[in-house]
Amino acid sequence: MLLIGTYVAPSAIQGLGVFAGEAVARGRLMWSLNPKFDIFIREQEFEELPPHMREYLAHYAYPHLELPGVMILDSDNGKFMNHSLSPNTDFRVFDKGYALVDIAAGDEITCNYFEFDPRFTGLFGAGRAASAEAPQRSVSPIGLTVAAHDRGAQGQRAGNRQGGKIGYRAVREGPSRGDC
Repeated sequence: MLLIGTYVAPSAIQGLGVFAGEAVARGRLMWSLNPKFDIFIREQEFEELPPHMREYLAHYAYPHLELPGVMILDSDNGKFMNHSLSPNTDFRVFDKGYALVDIAAGDEITCNYFEFDPRFTGLFGAGRAASAEAPQRSVSPIGLTVAAHDRGAQGQRAGNRQGGKIGYRAVREGPSRGDC
């Protein structure tokens, strides 16, 4: 859940993005996972949805790093946050997002998807590898395998035309990985 005022507008990065509606000081807590506000969807629930809703979730939801087989859908403008290798927010602690720099009102708010999606491969040109770009994590993924949902090549976000967090569906790696 975003803890600052924001708005959604066209993004120079891709599609739509989320922008600061107020000045944000470096170090300020900007986002916090809130189960009363952010929606948790289990794999079984995902599979029971009509195709258009599965596509929506594949576009905007992301895996929960501590609950295997669960994905999260931000119910506010956070779902429009675009990926950047030079983000202005820090999500290395899975359930918190802090301003890395002073953010002026009107600036696009960005995050590094590698910080909360361990299988994200990025929007890279030919020959660029994601592994060298990925930051060190403070929370290790537990039993998650992610697969692109109707996106073509695994890990590519080519179908995401409107911005937002990467659309991945968490799936179980095997029976020993925990109950989904």
